[in-house]
Amino acid sequence: MNVPLVRPDLGEAEIEAVTRVVRSGWVTQGPEVAAFEREFAAAVGAAHAVAVSNCTVALELALRLVGVAAGDEVVTVSHSFIATANAIVAAGARPVFVDVEADTLGMDPQALEDALTPQTKAILCVHQLGIPCDIDAILRVARARGLPVIEDAACAVGSAVLRDGRWERLGRPHGDLACFSFHPRKVVTTGDGGMITTSDAEVADRLRRLRQHAMSVPDTVRHTSTRVVFEEYIEPAYNYRMTDLQAALGRPQIARLDAIVAERTRLAETYAAALAEHPVLRAPQPRPNARWNWQTYAAFLRDDARLGQVEVLQFLLDRGIACKRGVSNAHQEPAYADRSRWRAGPGGLRVSERLRDGVVMLPLYHGMTPAEQEAVIAALRELAERGRS
Repeated sequence: MNVPLVRPDLGEAEIEAVTRVVRSGWVTQGPEVAAFEREFAAAVGAAHAVAVSNCTVALELALRLVGVAAGDEVVTVSHSFIATANAIVAAGARPVFVDVEADTLGMDPQALEDALTPQTKAILCVHQLGIPCDIDAILRVARARGLPVIEDAACAVGSAVLRDGRWERLGRPHGDLACFSFHPRKVVTTGDGGMITTSDAEVADRLRRLRQHAMSVPDTVRHTSTRVVFEEYIEPAYNYRMTDLQAALGRPQIARLDAIVAERTRLAETYAAALAEHPVLRAPQPRPNARWNWQTYAAFLRDDARLGQVEVLQFLLDRGIACKRGVSNAHQEPAYADRSRWRAGPGGLRVSERLRDGVVMLPLYHGMTPAEQEAVIAALRELAERGRS
């Protein structure tokens, strides 16, 4: 059996939703986007949600909204999909990479504090693979210095943190803005697309203008007006809109988000049981104050494992099990070979580098059949035998 790393779970509800939009004749940004925004905001507990074309532009817009400009520094992590660093560069700023915590894969709050300088304009933390970073500790550092915090929550729809005795989903936001992705690897997909959440109505209004060339009057208003309306363009901006076709695809998934996360959690628990005594891989361990959406199942190579990461990846691939190495590090990619474009915090990036080469991502997706997961577990049992020999 060939088991993919991920497979989007799209069915009749999504087909009917997209068909409804096609028949309506309005396929660009319109009423479906507005409805998706309201439903997404309600699902994560946000006051406002603004849909955009992808998470990379969401991050760029968020940086622009908090005032990041040419010559500024933004403290972030290298241990993330390269879009995190690229968004900072696109805003004209310089990334400052700090190390991550070994269990959350998220920004180390102490490394953050050590990296701050008078040139720091903002902090961009990442909830990597849907694993909440230590957002409360990061916020304490940021508030003490009066710095805005943007959450790269690309992978984290449905994840939650325990605050003051209450579970809160990521995206309220806990920082100033949070940015989400709807790429096909994510828990909710619109094919591609992104969302920005904020508690500030004025910020949300400006985001809605900036995603549409900073046009003063939305086309939905202009086309339904009974009087002549002329729009203005308030500031230089671009086309970062989501379409109604995409929004319609996402709405049924947001409606069943609780069930999706519950199913993925059950799959993760099955993997954890299979890896309990495994000699090569160990299961990840969520902190008591965090609930993961299990967007990705990241198994850690044991320190005393007799097999290396490449051997494990090839072993699984040879048995039809798609897999992937740990999260990449921007500073190790050719795009950031020029050290003048970024700097590292004082503590270096040793944990980030170790994690890239010490994690194996296993298939996990809602809609995964028992036979598919059993095929993975059978391969893991065989891997255990190889690891003991």
